[in-house]
Order: sequence, then C-alpha cells, then structure tokens
Amino acid sequence: MIICMFKKKFLIVLTLATLWSCAKRGSITGGEKDIYPPKVLKTYPDNFSTNFNSQEIVIQFDEFVRLKDASKQLIISPPLKNKPEITPYSASKQIKIRLRDTLKPNTTYSLNFGQSIEDNNEANKLQGYRYVFSTGSYIDSLSIKGSVKDALDKETESFVSVMLYEVNETFNDSIIYTENPRYITNTLDSTTTFALENIKEGKYLLIALKDKNNNNRFDPKHDKIGFHNQIISIPTDENYQLKMFKEIPDFKAIRAFEVTKNKITFAYEGNPENKKIELLNNNMSIETIITKVPEKDSLNIWYKPIEADSLELKVHYTLSEKSFIIKLKEKTSDSLSVTLKSSKRLGFRDKVVFSSLTPLVAFDSTKTQLLNKDSLSVDFTTKYNIKNQNLEFFFNKEEKQKYYLTLFPGSVTDFFGETNDTIKTDFSTQSYSDFGNLKIILQNVKEFPIIVQLTDDKGNIQAEHYSEEETEIEFFNLNPNMYTIRIIYDSNKNKIWDTGNYLNKTQPETVIYFPDKIDVRANWDVEQIFLLKE
Repeated sequence: MIICMFKKKFLIVLTLATLWSCAKRGSITGGEKDIYPPKVLKTYPDNFSTNFNSQEIVIQFDEFVRLKDASKQLIISPPLKNKPEITPYSASKQIKIRLRDTLKPNTTYSLNFGQSIEDNNEANKLQGYRYVFSTGSYIDSLSIKGSVKDALDKETESFVSVMLYEVNETFNDSIIYTENPRYITNTLDSTTTFALENIKEGKYLLIALKDKNNNNRFDPKHDKIGFHNQIISIPTDENYQLKMFKEIPDFKAIRAFEVTKNKITFAYEGNPENKKIELLNNNMSIETIITKVPEKDSLNIWYKPIEADSLELKVHYTLSEKSFIIKLKEKTSDSLSVTLKSSKRLGFRDKVVFSSLTPLVAFDSTKTQLLNKDSLSVDFTTKYNIKNQNLEFFFNKEEKQKYYLTLFPGSVTDFFGETNDTIKTDFSTQSYSDFGNLKIILQNVKEFPIIVQLTDDKGNIQAEHYSEEETEIEFFNLNPNMYTIRIIYDSNKNKIWDTGNYLNKTQPETVIYFPDKIDVRANWDVEQIFLLKE
C-alpha cells in the first residue's frame, strides 16, 4: 500500500514537472504592443514662454526617444543664422537644444520638430511637436494655411519650404535671393499642405521653395519656386495654393571649345532660341549649321574646312555680345553616318526615324524606295529636323504588313558634301486588334487652345493633340497601357507648356490632370468624360 501511494505521488510530481517544463518552452508575449507616441512631461523653460532669454531648451519625455532626420524635419521660424546644437545623439528621456544665435528682440520663435521625435522601441512618432517662445511680452498668434502643387507634374516633391518675407521699408523683390525669410515652415514628406503659425500682423510676400541647398535662398539654377502674385495681408482667412515650377534662367554664354575637326561645342545656360551666334575668321563670317547636343545645354557649331589657327565665336545679346577664341588643333573629323533610331516593329502612330552623325543638307527621294511585302511601291514623305539631326519618314501603314526601305547611294548629302552608301532596313506592323482606342469628352473648358496629352507612369508624353475648339478628342491605335490624361491651357498659343518667372511675376500655364489612370487595353474602345476643374 505504501509503495502504491508512493507511486501515485511520484506520478503527480512527474506530471506537474512535465507541465511546468512545457510551460517554460512557451513564449512570453509581454502584453499588448505599444502603439502610443511619447509624451512631453516637462520643458525648461516652459513651452510658450514670454520674455525668453535662455540659451538652452530642455524637453523631457515619459520614455526613451530618439531623433530621426532632424536636419530635414526640424524647422525653426524665423530661421537662425547658426543651426542649434541638439543632444544627445543616442536614445534618451530628454532632448537638449543649445541656441548659438543672438535672438531678435520682441520676436516669436517656433521650433517645429515635424516627425523627427519617435520612441526608441516601436518608433511611434510624436507628430508635429512645436516648441514656441517669445523674446517679447506676448506670443504672436496669427496664422495662414494653404497647399503646394507642382505646376506641370502630377506628383509634388516632398519637403517644400513655405516662406513669408515681411514687406517693410527695406523690402524688395530680390530679397529671396539674399536673405532669410521672416517665417518658414515645411510640407514634410507626407502632405502638400502647410500651416504657418505664430505670425504677427502685417504684409508679407508668400513663396514656396524646393530648396536644394537648404540655405533658405532661391537659386534659380537648382530650385523650384512658387509664389502668390500679390502681397498678402495677415490676418486672413484665405487658403493659398502655390504652384511650383522651375524657371528657365536668363541666357548666358558659358564656354566654347573644339571637339572634332570642323565642330565646336558651345555651352550655355537658359534658352538660346533667337540668339545670334556667329563664327568668324579674321572678322569674316563663316557658313555654319547649328545643332543641339542631346540632353545637354550645349550646341554644336559645324563649319566647313578652313585654313586657320584659331576662330572667334561671337554670341550676341540684346545689348551686348560675348566672344570666345578657339585655338584649332589636329583633330579627327566626323564622317557621314546614318543609323536607324526607331524600332523595326512599328505602331500605327509611329514614324520611321534615322539619326545622322553629321548634319544633312539634301535628301533625294528619287533615290529612295519604300516597298510592301508584295513589292508594291508605297508613297512617303520626309522631314528633316536639323536641330536634332533626325530624318523622319511618314507613310500610311496597313495592318500585318511588312515594309522594305532602301536608301540608295546619294539619297542624303551632308554639310560637308558626303553622300551615303546603300542603306537597307525593314519594318513590320501588327493587327489593329493589338491596340486600343481612347475618346476623351472634355467638359468645362474655360478657354482655347488647349494641349491634350497622354503620359505614362514616368510622365513621358505618349500621345498629344492640339485643340483650338474641339472638345471630343480621339486617340486611335494606342499601345495597351495605363495612361494619365493632362490638359494644358496654352495661353500664349505657342503649342508648348510655358513655365513661370518670379521677377517678371508670370505664373506657369495651367495644367489639369484627370484624377485616375485610364486603362487602355488591346482591342478596346474607351470613352472617358473629363470635367476640367483646378
């Protein structure tokens, strides 16, 4: 009996031990996940202090916090000449800000931390925490709000600075190039709206800046800008919208240098259109052809062989001119070379394009032949884009057809008198059912003419139509794709979108996007109503 009871007790102990062992192998959850941002317990001096005269600010939290991207996120308004020192650099329950500037008297300052403060464990962000103080006897309490958008692109860049410049006896339009604004805020990385707070009553210039150099100055070479046309008065209830654009800088001749024999490259800034550019030899003008260097702010100046040690390139401005002396050296020359630039698989909206290494001056269609697969001649026309050195062929395309193009010797002649050898190539087309059609019905068009464009995901123009009165626009034989529709009000009727200019107080031409992408599928006809509203 004793042995039996002992066995029972042993089994009970063994069972409990086994259960305990199993329990030990389980994971401890630690309770619910922390989803709450850190809380500010205390600040020294107090937030919203007046008669502020401290050089150090301490912010204490209820848990360990860290700063993330503080250099981008922290916005101090008005801006300080010297950035404050913020410590510690590791996780801590307090943040110290040591000011390294002499503060202006009777001024309200705001330190907006954006999304830079987060707890150390779960990265829960303390959104938009602001520390505000005044060196005077009261806190300025007025505010303005609004939004920014890109004038041309559908998506607006992040971290756009919005600035107010006080209009006083020293104000002038060029202040944005040389001085800090009176007030500044930032759209951060997740929104296009802004709010400027703790502003004093007065008149201000309102601008938005994609500040590439982070120096609170407008640099037209690198920065996008948006501005309100009129000086604003605060207080105001208006909701401001600023359109961001990249200015075309004023034309400026930079340098000129010999690249190959009989070709000089001229680098510039701005727009070289309608500028007189001369190449001179002993003050005598030389015959030239000017072409564009692809994807660079440069032109190629082509000239025929000449005996000279140096040449002068003269660029004429409206009221002045600038000259470059180019020393000529032993260089190899470019030879005529014509290559196919377009695809051999032709869409019905495509054209056949050849690129020439040297500029062409003549094309002989009698020495060119275009045949279909049945060896029947096909009528065509050509156009030479001398700026881009592209020779373009246009002809009516049939579905499921093959074409054979031959440029016989002498079809093209370049600037130096060279002609081509025989060039042969072929192309093929698909079925109409491999493509889709899109009809856009426009409503509420405020003015004509307009430019209707279809773009892809990268903003590249895939199709375009210029309308002077049409409100029903049809695009046939589109490649299957997701398209974005945008409408440009072509106010100056030059058939391109024009950007703005701050000093001239001109806004960019209005662009309106259809809010959704349009799915054009093979063998589909899509009809879309587009109600235009900004």
